[in-house]
Amino acid sequence: MTKAIFSDQVILVTGAANGLGAAVAKAYASSDATVVLLDKDVAGLEATYDTITAHYVKPAIYPLDLKGASVSDYADLASTLETHFGRLDGLVHCAATLGQLGPVEHQDPQSWAETLHINLTAPFLLTRACLPLMKQQTSSTIIFTTDEYKDIAYWAGYGISKAGIETLAKQLQDELEHEGRVHIYCIEPGQFQSQLHYHAFPGLNPSDFPLPDDVTDPYLTLMQSS
Repeated sequence: MTKAIFSDQVILVTGAANGLGAAVAKAYASSDATVVLLDKDVAGLEATYDTITAHYVKPAIYPLDLKGASVSDYADLASTLETHFGRLDGLVHCAATLGQLGPVEHQDPQSWAETLHINLTAPFLLTRACLPLMKQQTSSTIIFTTDEYKDIAYWAGYGISKAGIETLAKQLQDELEHEGRVHIYCIEPGQFQSQLHYHAFPGLNPSDFPLPDDVTDPYLTLMQSS
């Protein structure tokens, strides 16, 4: 990827405090995008902000807890983006929670509901709020992150939410195809080093898997191709 591919573009990345979200945000910034960093972890957001600012276009920070955010919170976010930037060219969903892994009959209902909310309902609400602004662009892109473990035993609410994300992406593709302005993609980045992966597979050696920085190419390629 050469520098300045995303010059003058504004891209919102969720889960940007660490892991995949931080890596994706840095990758876009390295190609001159103005990145809006969204996460509930303020300290992590500031660390990502500092890293990007030291080398690339200064990003923006937008702290938001997806678990507790209301419909009006997402509307406020979209309004803030329009006020400060006047545009939104990309929305990239990287935030996720693992929740409780185990048999369905042993699932804690509250944990199940929270996992589905953070991984599926929150991306829906955020996408819904941002769509009017993104439709104002000649071309904009929404990228969802999925997982191959969406329909495997014991993956519970996490797996269900990822299956739902793929269906949401397909619905949006069908609904927006005739307009040709907002392009929808789903990326399955595979296994890589992260806190979520460590908690899901505590017996595996993290060093056997790539770093988040090593799995960002599809996010750059699909954003560029739209």
